[in-house]
Amino acid sequence: MRIDLILLCFAYVLSQFYRAFLAVLTEVLERDVGASPQDLAMASGLWFLAFAAMQVPVGWALDRIGPRRTASVLLLVGGGGGAAVFAMATVPAHISLAMLLIGVGCSPVLMASYYIFARSYSAAVFATLAALVLGIGSVGNLASALPTTLAVEAFGWRAVVWGTAFVSMATAVGLFFVVRDPERVISDAKGSLMDLLKMPALWLIFPLMAVQYAPAAGARGLWIGPFFRDVFGAGDGLVGNVTLLMGAAMIAGTFAYGPLDRLLGTRKWVIFAGNMVSMAACFWLGFVSVQSLWLAVGLFAAIGFFGASFPMMMAHGRAFFPPHLVGRGVTLMNLFAIGGVGIMQMLTGRLYARVADTAVSPAEPYQALFVFYGGLVALGLIIYVFARDRTD
Repeated sequence: MRIDLILLCFAYVLSQFYRAFLAVLTEVLERDVGASPQDLAMASGLWFLAFAAMQVPVGWALDRIGPRRTASVLLLVGGGGGAAVFAMATVPAHISLAMLLIGVGCSPVLMASYYIFARSYSAAVFATLAALVLGIGSVGNLASALPTTLAVEAFGWRAVVWGTAFVSMATAVGLFFVVRDPERVISDAKGSLMDLLKMPALWLIFPLMAVQYAPAAGARGLWIGPFFRDVFGAGDGLVGNVTLLMGAAMIAGTFAYGPLDRLLGTRKWVIFAGNMVSMAACFWLGFVSVQSLWLAVGLFAAIGFFGASFPMMMAHGRAFFPPHLVGRGVTLMNLFAIGGVGIMQMLTGRLYARVADTAVSPAEPYQALFVFYGGLVALGLIIYVFARDRTD
């Protein structure tokens, strides 16, 4: 793999870290900043919504400016600057502002890689390459679990976040100097985002794209820590371990999905089957009061593994994009995926607070969350079953 793609993978490691590290900081942020679980749900949701909102301008910039300047400038200003704001936070509003800025900074890095794959490599291997960079980047998901817990215990959370701010800025400078932009498409064809939105085939993919990642992202990035603390009395060490296991399951799922379209000759039914299992795990956690710690860990891991269909769904949508709209196409798909997560983070924060007010057991608010997640995936699958399958 080229050096610029390796550095983009590392930038995506940072993106995965930032979207998930709040799960292990809930206790220290509540103590030092006064941030409640609902406050952190809002902050996490703002990360995803800012990330999603940026996909439209990022798509335009990839097609018109290229990935080098797009990724480096936004990561420097948003990622590095947002982490610095986070490290200086004194009230929950500062955490929300910081996560919003970090979401802006992280918004171009994965799509810059996908843009280079779509423009410089065979379409037949797009899903495998997409899964590869997503799997490598998910190391950040692991780093935000037990390693972050240990680092916070050793150095304090502010020092850890200052360190990530410095690493983000250094990575952004590196991207500016090493990323190679693909040759621009010279075409008489005019096109815009509206041309993609007029394609009926995509509208049967968008609903599942908007909900399939929400259970894994919400569980791993926000609710896994509070769930195991409240339901099983877990301490920081155990929370770090279970988040590490779920992160590993998400990485394994990403790599497992990658080559399946070429092995089985279908994208649609690989995606459909995997999300059916993810939905079933959500409903199990929602409708059954799970008494076994390790069964709960297994169900969280199943949501992470089978909910990792993002690169396969991206490849399914990519098969319908014209060459001159690839940048806007992949970012449009990402907008639905990340925007859906952002909305769900905020809604689940409110749902948790409402149910917790009248709950008679610690598990009830979390059961309501997983019924909600499972219902969303079920709705997306009902629409997706009518989508047109397409491979390269």
